[in-house]
Parts: sequence; structure tokens; C-alpha cells
Amino acid sequence: MPVKALKDFLDKEDIKYVCVIHSPAYTAQEIAASAHIPGREMAKTVMVKVNGKMAMAVLPAHRRVDLDALREAAGTDDLAFASERDFKELFPGCETGAMPPFGNLYDMDVFVDAPLEEDETIAFNAGTHAEVVKLAYSDFKRLVKPRIGGFGK
Repeated sequence: MPVKALKDFLDKEDIKYVCVIHSPAYTAQEIAASAHIPGREMAKTVMVKVNGKMAMAVLPAHRRVDLDALREAAGTDDLAFASERDFKELFPGCETGAMPPFGNLYDMDVFVDAPLEEDETIAFNAGTHAEVVKLAYSDFKRLVKPRIGGFGK
């Protein structure tokens, strides 16, 4: 079952979603393969600090964050990768590195790499390294209200 806060939120908003259980995997590309989801539809969440505040950068599994492009998208030079120590305790009920890209549930800004907007669905870790949630990208965008930018490479 997805992390409780995510499931409760999606259910309250009457969002249709699918949970996919897969063998444990730790990289976004491995998860996509294990869950039989195209890599371009599998989103990974990379934690960053923007002006000293935690934020999420969400991009397709096969892409990497271009920090300079993300700084431009965020409109600040004060942006860097966060360490695991910086965010580990911020996601109760989630395994480290498996947090869902719903920053709104954790009072965090969310930046989405533009190519994710090209797909009808989005899939992402559901709080564990063995479960993925898949839902309509339009629902994700409506609920999370991310800032869109081209920051993946």
C-alpha cells in the first residue's frame, strides 16, 4: 500500500490510481524495468535545497538534473543537491529515496522537468522501493501545482 499520507490524499481527491508491486529496486531505471513501465513515464524525485529550503526536482527516470538549468527554472543561484541527511527525517513512513513527488504533502516546492508533461500518465515510488503508483499526469499536475522547466539532461 502506498505511503498513508499519499493514499489518503489521492482517495480524498477521488483520484484514480494503480499500485504496482515489484521486486525491490533502487534506481529509477531499475524500478521502471521491474514494474514494466516505460522509463520516460517513470518519474524520479531528486531532493534539492532552494534558497535554504527543501524542494523536489521531478524528472524522467532516464534523465539527470542539470543544476544550472534548474537554477534558471527556480529563478535563483542558491540551489544545490540536498544530502540524504538533510531530508531523511522529512518523509515519515517512506523509505529513504522512495518519497513520492507530492511536495504539497510535505510543504515543499516541486519542479517538474518538461518532458514529463508529454505523457498521459506518471508513475513514481510510493514510499517504498517495491511499490509504484501510476496515475494521470493531468491529475498529478492539478494536485501538486509544480513549476515546469527544462532541467533534465
